[in-house]
Amino acid sequence: QVQLVESGGGLVQPGGSLRLSCVASGFSFRRYSMTWVRQVPGTGLRLVSSIDSTGTRTNYADSVTGRFTITRDNDKNTVYLQMSSLKPENTAMYYCVRGWSYDYEDNTRGQGTQVTVST
Repeated sequence: QVQLVESGGGLVQPGGSLRLSCVASGFSFRRYSMTWVRQVPGTGLRLVSSIDSTGTRTNYADSVTGRFTITRDNDKNTVYLQMSSLKPENTAMYYCVRGWSYDYEDNTRGQGTQVTVST
């Protein structure tokens, strides 16, 4: 079955950086687009960034464009989210999911990784 395991979150000061990782198993990773989404308690999931199966096409939420970079390594079955110039409003639980942009498969979400941006 599809399994996605996120890691790399933590507590970071405003202006800092983090790199999130998501290791996939149970499906042919290199055939699928992947997406990062985020959730703050009491609110719905919000799209952060997507990458196509080959890594040649990406998209980003306006709020993170220029600060976050999504990449993937198909040999390692891993998708990454490099987060820079972090702001307190980036605080959330981050999940990776299978699929492109708003067509992602919500039932593939893993346990998530918490990002907290605070002094």
